[in-house]
Amino acid sequence: MLPQWKRLLLPAIAAAVAFCFVLASCKHEEAATTAAPSQPRPIAATPATVVSSQEKSADAAARDAEFARIVQPFVEENCYECHDAQGNEAKLNLEAYKDASAVAADRNRWELVFNRLHHGEMPPSTQPRPDPKQLQAVTHWLAAEFDRQDKLAPPYVGHVAPRRLNRTEYNNTVRDLLGVDFQPADDFPPDDSGYGFDNNGDVLSMSPMLMEKYLKAAEKIARTAVYGVEKLSPTSFTHQPWYIDFDTKMKDLKADYDETGLSMPYALHVTQRIPVEGDYDLTAINRGFMPVGADPAHLGFWVDGKLVHEGYVAGRYDGEMNGLYDTYRAHLTAGEHWFAVSFLKMYEGLPPSYGGPNPNKSEERVGKMPTEHFISNLVVNGPFNQMLGPTADSLQKIYGGNPPTGKPDDTRARQIIADLARRAYRRPVTSQEVDSLMVLVSLAQKDGDSFEEGLCLAIERMLVSPNFLFRIERDPAPGAPQPVDQYELAARLSYFLWSSMPDDELLKLADAGMLSDPATLEAQTRRMIQDPKSFAVTENFGGQWLQFRALESHSLERKAFQQYTDYTRMSMQQETEKFFDYIMREDRSVLDFVDADYSFLNQRMAEYYGIPGVKGTEFRKVSLPITSYRRGVITQASVLTVSSYANRTSPVIRGKWVLENILNSAPPPPPANVPSLKEEEIGVSKTMRQQLEAHRANPVCASCHARMDPLGFGLENFDAVGAWRDYDGNFPIDSKGTLPDGRSFNGPAQLVSILEVDKDAFAECISDKLLTYALGRGLTPADQSTVRHIAARLAANDYRFSSLVLGIVNSPQFLLRASPEPKP
Repeated sequence: MLPQWKRLLLPAIAAAVAFCFVLASCKHEEAATTAAPSQPRPIAATPATVVSSQEKSADAAARDAEFARIVQPFVEENCYECHDAQGNEAKLNLEAYKDASAVAADRNRWELVFNRLHHGEMPPSTQPRPDPKQLQAVTHWLAAEFDRQDKLAPPYVGHVAPRRLNRTEYNNTVRDLLGVDFQPADDFPPDDSGYGFDNNGDVLSMSPMLMEKYLKAAEKIARTAVYGVEKLSPTSFTHQPWYIDFDTKMKDLKADYDETGLSMPYALHVTQRIPVEGDYDLTAINRGFMPVGADPAHLGFWVDGKLVHEGYVAGRYDGEMNGLYDTYRAHLTAGEHWFAVSFLKMYEGLPPSYGGPNPNKSEERVGKMPTEHFISNLVVNGPFNQMLGPTADSLQKIYGGNPPTGKPDDTRARQIIADLARRAYRRPVTSQEVDSLMVLVSLAQKDGDSFEEGLCLAIERMLVSPNFLFRIERDPAPGAPQPVDQYELAARLSYFLWSSMPDDELLKLADAGMLSDPATLEAQTRRMIQDPKSFAVTENFGGQWLQFRALESHSLERKAFQQYTDYTRMSMQQETEKFFDYIMREDRSVLDFVDADYSFLNQRMAEYYGIPGVKGTEFRKVSLPITSYRRGVITQASVLTVSSYANRTSPVIRGKWVLENILNSAPPPPPANVPSLKEEEIGVSKTMRQQLEAHRANPVCASCHARMDPLGFGLENFDAVGAWRDYDGNFPIDSKGTLPDGRSFNGPAQLVSILEVDKDAFAECISDKLLTYALGRGLTPADQSTVRHIAARLAANDYRFSSLVLGIVNSPQFLLRASPEPKP
């Protein structure tokens, strides 16, 4: 039989499971609705837009006249050859649209026409180009027509089903609720992604395995928060290098000279989560061979980018150094740390032929150089002298910094439980909810246990409640959308900008009914962006939009790219993270993502990019030379690496990346059974361009590749790990490209110059991506008017990042909630 306290937890578990079944049913119905054929959104007048029938008639006549003067002649001259009643290519007969009303009645189809014209994809490149002024007049008329329809229509809100916290949100919420930071959700099954992001409500499912993980995590979290981490016995964690090429001699690596040694392939880098504050022994074990009489190897131990210890390891009389080691004891806080061990000043005093910086040194020094040695293992052993008891942060969050001495009276106990439940559920709690939690506290005390034991049980029940695991919002009655309530708005804001629960300030404003006030909402948004917790936007939105979060799992043929060390990979990611974070916190123009003439570099990345004068492990803002080929994110090594294959570049993947993430013009999925390129010929008997030209001979592939390939060719001077090159195998790089609209470029600098001209396309792209992330759902055609509105606001405010965020926070989709659409 289960203990009584576990039986009292069962209702919460059952509620969570039942809620999941209901949620799955709702999502199934919603999927059936969205899977139905797309219909034009009805245009219903609101009181502010009611006009007389005479005014309507005059307006319709004026619009028809403009259609006949601007649009009709253009499509007749440039489009009818393929898209009339006889041709009907792509099942599009433009001859059938006789007036403006016909355009309004088929909004979705004309949105597609607008996009094809706007991006220069139609007419095809094989046809004469239309007059630019006529083309601009047509796209402006269509944009104005769409705006007119949007103003007449009621605000579109869409519906987001209740969704569970993803792994990142769970970890952050537990941290901010209870001061527990051991990342319990890292043990959960990975989250699926939808529309590019892993916070999408339609893919955040619940499995029996996940429910079991929740139960185990709840117990560990509660006891860690109340009592602190249990006493741990010292445990050893052994880390090995990701890749070692034993055939490479030290002198072959001279191009990667770095006095810290961190960028050498023989250095070792690792990140490890330390479970509890205390002392830990870091032991570097060395292997390799040294000439008799060679100087001792000079080791450096690094923690979180700082050199904390230097030691020396000498070879034995026979030259072997296998198993020799050096140990350093470090005091470490709980949390994730970056450890590294490197050989310091490897080339100091060596002639240039061996990578040394000083040409005046004698070749004799070479005889004493340790020719082949590396760190084979880094062992992290601990904790010793462990810090015991709950952390100050946990005491503050559970008791308000004033833990009771002895058993608290019922009033104080109830206040502690009620405050925790209010924060855990992110809304006011009812007396019945508090009563059900207090039963667990009373039960533990009746069995002779302490108040703290009962508190642990109450916290466990909170952590398995649907009110904690899910973001639940009340649906309004069918009809017009209604504002979300103050607490729902606080949660929307906090999970958007912090990937975590609302803090006390947001909840107090919600209590007072002030959060929805426009001035208050703007002030809170700006405050939250400046809070360190907003780094979640960089990690979770930026990491998935720009895809640099995939670097850690990106597969690569390490022998072919030996400069791509663990340290290089980590530095690549930090460059893009710091670049994104700077644009957000300093309220820079979002156009800097496209064409910034600066980045954030440490010595490793500066050397990787060929930029002199940057020393040390610290990242700092660096102005890029005017002669540099690096501008914006598309030329940063992190993006170039994740948009390549394991053994070569891919103009197709890179071109698709630019279309999706810069130009907001994603191509359709490739058709089935597309033949692969002949890998063995690339760089040997044929260039990449020749291979893709043969591939495009297939008419099915040609139209999309005409858009993607030129963009990718403009980046071909960057190899599969983002390093500059002039040759691919036996062939010089040809980085010229011509876009479907006729614009040509040669190389990455000219490509970036073309992209920076398309400000409107990028403004709509980043607005679309960030709105998708903020709402936790995919966007529909009906959302596009809001996207255009946010992009227009962005342009009117010098493209400042804050304007983008505020445009989303003030959108109908963010502030309102609609009832689910009825099933068709």
